[in-house]
Amino acid sequence: MLNSILSKRALKGALAISAGVTAFAVPAAQFAPVPVAQAQTSPADLDRAVRALRSISTMRADFSQTDRAGNVAYGTMTLKRPGKIRFDYGKDADLLVVSNGKSLYMVDYEVRQVERWPIRNSPLGALLDPNRDVKQYGTLIPTGSPEVLSVLVKDPKRPEFGSINLIFVRNSSAPGGMQLTHWVANDAQNYRTTVRLSNHRYGMSVSESAFKFDDPRRSSRRPR
Repeated sequence: MLNSILSKRALKGALAISAGVTAFAVPAAQFAPVPVAQAQTSPADLDRAVRALRSISTMRADFSQTDRAGNVAYGTMTLKRPGKIRFDYGKDADLLVVSNGKSLYMVDYEVRQVERWPIRNSPLGALLDPNRDVKQYGTLIPTGSPEVLSVLVKDPKRPEFGSINLIFVRNSSAPGGMQLTHWVANDAQNYRTTVRLSNHRYGMSVSESAFKFDDPRRSSRRPR
């Protein structure tokens, strides 16, 4: 069961995340920090990141999710514009995280509970709605590599929404020429969650039913 791998408290913190707000960090072993004075960033780099997000119509990727204690959970992420996302932790998991384009839900089948966050109040808003968040609240973070972009998204007037740091790597086969490889989310309580993506697939047909769920408050049925 998922709660034996990843604490639900940490997961909720990540979702309050992010849902999307996180501070992505590029692994130090791969890219050494660069002093701000040496940063080779420009407004065009932020445009590249936003263009990459806006260019994704549908995407599916495997993910690993690590909480601040180092516990790891695995699953599959499915994204569909506008605003739909699903984090599936597997058929034996007690949890499902899904957005229908308006709200993000965490469904806990073990205790038959559903928690809901408006997309606009979630860090994941930066990922699901780049038109709204990234350009207005995004800040480029130096990575030391022209092949890597790090974008920190947060609203300084709404610290309770947390922050999200999105990391992109140049990839000509990805939409917009940049591939989202991972993000780090921090909520208002400083619960940090890192989500790393692999095995990206783009442009597939995704049914609307993927973003629906069996409500455990009304039924004993498990998610499909």
